[in-house]
Amino acid sequence: MVRIAEILPDSIADELHLRIGSRIVRINGEPVRDLIDLRFLEADGRLELEVLDLAGDSELYEIEKDPGAGLGVVTVPDAVRECANKCVFCFIDGNPPTARQSLHLRDDDFRLSFTYGAYVTLTNLGPRGFQRLIDQKLSPLYVSVHATDPDVRMRLLGVPRGGDIMERLELLVTAGIEVHTQAVLCPGWNDGPELERTIDDLWSLGPSVLSLAVVPVGLTRYNVDRPVRLLRPEEGRQAIAQVEAARRRAVAQRGAGWAYAADELFLLAGETVPDSGYYDDWPLTENGVGAVRSFLEDVADILRDPPDLKGKRIGLVTGTRMGEVMSGALPRISAATGGELTLIPVRNGMFGATVTTAGLLPGAGVLAAIRALEAGTQLDAVLIPGESLNDDDLFIDSMGLDELVAGVTGPVIPAHYLSEALECL
Repeated sequence: MVRIAEILPDSIADELHLRIGSRIVRINGEPVRDLIDLRFLEADGRLELEVLDLAGDSELYEIEKDPGAGLGVVTVPDAVRECANKCVFCFIDGNPPTARQSLHLRDDDFRLSFTYGAYVTLTNLGPRGFQRLIDQKLSPLYVSVHATDPDVRMRLLGVPRGGDIMERLELLVTAGIEVHTQAVLCPGWNDGPELERTIDDLWSLGPSVLSLAVVPVGLTRYNVDRPVRLLRPEEGRQAIAQVEAARRRAVAQRGAGWAYAADELFLLAGETVPDSGYYDDWPLTENGVGAVRSFLEDVADILRDPPDLKGKRIGLVTGTRMGEVMSGALPRISAATGGELTLIPVRNGMFGATVTTAGLLPGAGVLAAIRALEAGTQLDAVLIPGESLNDDDLFIDSMGLDELVAGVTGPVIPAHYLSEALECL
């Protein structure tokens, strides 16, 4: 059952005078286990709704409505299904001991895959749970495959299960469910010939496998070389070449790239990031595929129609890897806008130098870097990466945005797109 957390005004639930805290138990005799069930079942035009009120008494409601219309309730978030794997590259194992508790949650929940695009391994679903994916046609799903060879995949997952991934994917695509896949590339484990097999196997499942993202393993100072190491530049170049061969086949046969190398692969390999055509309709930006090109396209927009920043001094905070990309763009933006844009690359003292992404910057490091620059320069504004904050405006180390703002002199602006942020100055 699901508990009602909010009732939307003028909705069916509002007209029925349902109460916050009541629990929806069944719809048309079917149990409502979670939000996915609720959305699936409430779509019918005729409903028999069973609700437990605040006193625990059962009430039945007969409802006729437009098919597809919702009841108008927001539910208490479902408990997250946790991962039971012991992946040799698990980022959770790379967390500092002092990391906040929420960072230690090992989620592997197909519901988050369907609703938010989170990648899952499909190893914690029994026959009934897997059949539910098919019955409710939860599509698209995002699946961490890593390797299609059964033994290799089980070694990577660290458990004696999950080797049947090809059989499971075939069942999904036969049922009409579309799937995005990824392989986290671990040198000596699933690269080289194993990556080639994974590419060919997934391609053989047909167009319902929408994509394959090849992502280099990310490790912190707490789990690097235990037992997986980071890719070397030449290994990154080899993987890019394998992906490119798969792309040429995909474009020729299906009209789209299908296989994508993550931005980090190009950066660690010292290769030029592809142009925007590489990313088709940009399906995987949240998985680190295309974010750098998106930034470069944003820079091009700024240069085509530069805002007037004459006399303004602006600091731009980013991670060390993206700093390498941004360092070449800022002088051109400064010249076009008349402003003085200064890069503030932040080394990650929480996870270590191997973690270079802006989204994992700790607030303490950002604050120290801004203060160091402010000691010699008066800034009119500091832009920080919006992805470094969660929905509660907290950095990864639990520092709040308000604490950062209070600790520096000038205004601080979280920014997802540089062009939009500069237009506001």
